[in-house]
Amino acid sequence: MRYFAAIAIVLILILPSAGLENNFLCDEKEQREGVIDASPLPEKFSWRDVNGTDYTTPVKNQEPCPSCEAYALCSALETMVQYKVGYNFGCDLSEAHLFFCSGGTCAWGVNVSHAANYLVEHGVPDEGCFPDPQRKTDADCNMTLPGWENRTVKITEWGWVENDMENIKRALIEHGPLVICIFVWNDFMHYHGGIYKHRWGRLVGGHLVTLFGYDDEQQYWLVKNSWGEGWGEDGWFRMAYDADMLIPGCYGGTGILYMDGVYGNLIPDVPKVYIEEPRRYHAYIMGREMPTIFGRAVFEVGIPRIFGHTTIKINATNTEKVDFYVDGKIQYEDNNAPFSWEMHASPGLHTIEAYAYSGSGNISKDMVDVFVIL
Repeated sequence: MRYFAAIAIVLILILPSAGLENNFLCDEKEQREGVIDASPLPEKFSWRDVNGTDYTTPVKNQEPCPSCEAYALCSALETMVQYKVGYNFGCDLSEAHLFFCSGGTCAWGVNVSHAANYLVEHGVPDEGCFPDPQRKTDADCNMTLPGWENRTVKITEWGWVENDMENIKRALIEHGPLVICIFVWNDFMHYHGGIYKHRWGRLVGGHLVTLFGYDDEQQYWLVKNSWGEGWGEDGWFRMAYDADMLIPGCYGGTGILYMDGVYGNLIPDVPKVYIEEPRRYHAYIMGREMPTIFGRAVFEVGIPRIFGHTTIKINATNTEKVDFYVDGKIQYEDNNAPFSWEMHASPGLHTIEAYAYSGSGNISKDMVDVFVIL
């Protein structure tokens, strides 16, 4: 989310559940021939349960950069990729690449139209090419690993959906998850569950999220946020049909964006690597992990605090070795899974990077900033 200069920037935007079964989807050829338009709409639909398969991907946390546009687009695109492939394989696309390479800045965000055009022209690679540095400052697009062009997912087109229930539901089923622009009030910031409708608090700003389903019986839209699993209903929320949250004229459109024609290197044969520890919003005392109460204070949001040494633990697949770097200098090479390294670093802010190598020589990376206290 971006915290606009209150209502003024929102006005700028205005001017320029699990377990649902449905047999409504048809193959791509039938979609193009208009079968969906001639079909009656089901009473409920969710990309979390398409005939028993959940095509969605885990909730992420965009903090502290206001990069919601890229997170919303990638969330939708990951589901589209997995539906096209036919199963949930853990598709994970690089929000940081899409955000910064399409002109995004942590000062305010990115024009979602520019980001969507970037998906048509260049595509977005997997997360291992450019993991999100999770900083308030901008990152350089050149941080993307060389050869990323061969690891991209692209779309053939995107467009705006008319803001009425029938069109939104049909586009959701025919094209895939939709990116929507919404108003954010104070009570939304404190949402913990249930069907949301604005009731109290001032307007805070605007935000982009991903629409994944609907339920006519309970009168709600099913939406995925990018504020982590600790917010809302494990990172999701149910938005009342009459919530009146959509921002008209968002980035020159209706505030409801669809994508279509996904193609490219959908399942690249590359390592997948994630730094599991140290984790954001946690502290480590002589290697022992505990949640930190200072996750939003003193330093950038979420940076792990380390007292003494700690073990860097890696979750890696399709990987033969992992190189550990601190502040750009290699510290350790591990050729045996499970990959790990005990770090001893001087007090201060440091950047840890893990580079994973497959047998074929492909490379992926992950990174995390940490603050060493002692």
